[in-house]
Amino acid sequence: MIDEIQDDAKRRMNKSVEALKQEFSRIRTGRAQTSLLDVIQVDYYGSDVPLSQVANISVEDARTLSVTPWEKPMVAVIEKAIMNSSLGLNPNSVGQVIRIPLPPLTEERRRDLVKVVRNEAEGGRVAIRNIRRDANSDFKSLCKEKEISEDDERRAEEKVQKLTDGFIAEIELLLGNKEKELMEV
Repeated sequence: MIDEIQDDAKRRMNKSVEALKQEFSRIRTGRAQTSLLDVIQVDYYGSDVPLSQVANISVEDARTLSVTPWEKPMVAVIEKAIMNSSLGLNPNSVGQVIRIPLPPLTEERRRDLVKVVRNEAEGGRVAIRNIRRDANSDFKSLCKEKEISEDDERRAEEKVQKLTDGFIAEIELLLGNKEKELMEV
């Protein structure tokens, strides 16, 4: 019973860290990354689909993304979708290839993005702590129902606390790396 609760807590904490990594990948740094365009939806014959399902996205160089649609009529539609997105990008189409130059980030914008990243990391830490709280309350209810002893409850809570500390340290590491990546020119 205790192991099931701990395994569940570990699995949920892993999911929280993965979600945070996903959020960090969407935040733009000075370098070109294909994940930047993951949020763009394109009108494909009447239905909205992710850009990656209608075109090949690649990194040309450190500041340029390249989008190659699989169908020629999609060039204008994709270009319009990128322009209308909230990313503030200006695509240039050359034949069937759309090039997207990424403007360099200003110092002020970098500082704003660091605040956003810190906020996301705090959300991740809160999620981890909530999972710890849920696991500890499960242990308390098991102890109250006399299914486990108080010593077992205390040992289980200590083990979940170690898990929590490990995952929070991982979040801190991710945060430090992302901040460093954002602030490098």
